[in-house]
Amino acid sequence: MTSQSVSIRPSGDDIDWGAMLGRLDKMLRIRTTPIGMKMFATVEEMEAVPKVRRPKDIHTADQIVSMASRLNWTVGITGDDLVGAQCQSVLGLGGQDESWYSGKHMAGVWFETVEDSAQHQAAMDVVPVGQYQAMAVSPLATGRLDPPDIAMVYANPAQMILLINGLQWAGYKKLEWGCVGESACADSWGRALHTGEPSLSIPCYAERRYGGVPDDELLMALQPGHLVQAIEGMEALSKNGLRYPIAPYGIQSDARAGMGVSYE
Repeated sequence: MTSQSVSIRPSGDDIDWGAMLGRLDKMLRIRTTPIGMKMFATVEEMEAVPKVRRPKDIHTADQIVSMASRLNWTVGITGDDLVGAQCQSVLGLGGQDESWYSGKHMAGVWFETVEDSAQHQAAMDVVPVGQYQAMAVSPLATGRLDPPDIAMVYANPAQMILLINGLQWAGYKKLEWGCVGESACADSWGRALHTGEPSLSIPCYAERRYGGVPDDELLMALQPGHLVQAIEGMEALSKNGLRYPIAPYGIQSDARAGMGVSYE
């Protein structure tokens, strides 16, 4: 599906993350730490991030992301730290060769035929290989990525639709996303890094198995300015009584009284 651009408010280096995250928590009460991700042209730049941890074992990218969002760590990696070409390719840290695009490694596992697998690989949003040598993730509150390329917010469906409504409060655009199925990180951080557009995903099997993403969470990856725009929009909606948690009105109640609060 095609995407439509959303205007960005402040750039990432203009944001007071402490204040902004307090406003986000007030609006959505999310339980998982909002994090940032940043790509680096050199390993040295990544290793210069304050208090960055370097993995000693081989991981999936989902695990690295969850070390930041579940454990509040700042973690930096290269392609060599990742378990294989699938994770490397989404971040542009390797892969993306003829063998990877063939999809042979996924045929008979996730897809019936090699042809199906190849179509899946071609459908993924990935960072072009060759631009970066490293990546780091960190809780936004630390300010260590200064600024992050993208922010990532895990939330349940009710929280997520209000975040989307906040994005659409001013300068409305229809938001459209795709779903590649397995390798859903291509739908979230892969797409956001590649296109700059807010990118929603249903975390896939691997993200839940290896990254520990709970059953009820979705993931939004978006530029820092988009997140500010969403928070400002949610604050405006909250003034209209449209806020989280969304209290059930009752499936057998007369809807006119409830609707009358918002509409004439």
